[in-house]
Amino acid sequence: MTAVATRRTPDAALVRRPARVRILWLLALLAVLALLMVASVALGSRNVAASDVWSALGGADGTLAQAAVAKRIPRTLLAVLVGAALGVSGCVMQGVTRNPLADPGILGVNMGASLSVVTAVAFFGLASPTGYIWVAMAGAAASAAFVYAIGSLGRGGATPLKVALAGAATSAAFASLVSAIVLRRNDIAGSFRLWQIGGVGGASYARIGQVLPFLAAGFAVCLLCGRALNSLALGDELAAGLGEHVAVVRATAALGAVVLCGASTAVAGPIGFVGLVVPHACRLLAGVDHRWLLPFSALGGAALLTAADVVGRMATRPADVEVGIVTALIGGPFFIHIVRRRKVREL
Repeated sequence: MTAVATRRTPDAALVRRPARVRILWLLALLAVLALLMVASVALGSRNVAASDVWSALGGADGTLAQAAVAKRIPRTLLAVLVGAALGVSGCVMQGVTRNPLADPGILGVNMGASLSVVTAVAFFGLASPTGYIWVAMAGAAASAAFVYAIGSLGRGGATPLKVALAGAATSAAFASLVSAIVLRRNDIAGSFRLWQIGGVGGASYARIGQVLPFLAAGFAVCLLCGRALNSLALGDELAAGLGEHVAVVRATAALGAVVLCGASTAVAGPIGFVGLVVPHACRLLAGVDHRWLLPFSALGGAALLTAADVVGRMATRPADVEVGIVTALIGGPFFIHIVRRRKVREL
């Protein structure tokens, strides 16, 4: 009887909000995302009336307004998918490393994926869109392992600030290498210039179809690890005492996060700070139970990236500001706030 009670301890400790309240917040977040998706297909260089939006959703493209909506629909869907992937990826990375600063961009994972794709295209003639995804995932995994190894050196092991600093330095170095490769190759510089910033402007149903199986697999792996991540939050020794295979859980959850990060980077470029901001914001609504936090992070990431895309299109009409710039403007101050918190400085 004691063993059963002990095994249930993590769940009991993590449930700080009634399920009804969480469901209401989840439905509210879903409603916000739906409104943002409508705004995404209706607003831009040419604003579209509701009647044209409805007609375009039914397949009509006879007018300029309807054609604009038809073009914006895949862009909106890609923003939702990539935002959800980055939100979940950041949430899992924070859970696996127990590091509040963990984020695919800050830890250099995005730039590792970018460097591997650019290198494969420039020196090995990679041209397959599916090949981009595989190469990006390999680069993301290698970069994550490298940053964690560097952050683990010295006294105290892999503390949050050491890992964050190692990730920032690695990301800067990889970004410089990407620029050095692209600048010497005029034949690929044009296509990679906007991709390096991070955006969803080149979305198409074909690209979504290519990346969707990888994103679905990554989402499934991460969601299945939710309960185990709750145990990891209590510490490795206690998690092992509760029957979790700590190394297996970490490797599996990290694999899911890398798949999501690599696939989203391959299709949209290195978009930063979504995985940092969204999990912290969602903890205010859902608490720290990963079984709830992961779905919240998916919807929150989708909403944030969709909103960033709408803001980028509206800010400098008729030109676009890529979502990578908008999320950096949002996430930069948030990152500084997290670093300056006393809790993080003491870790």
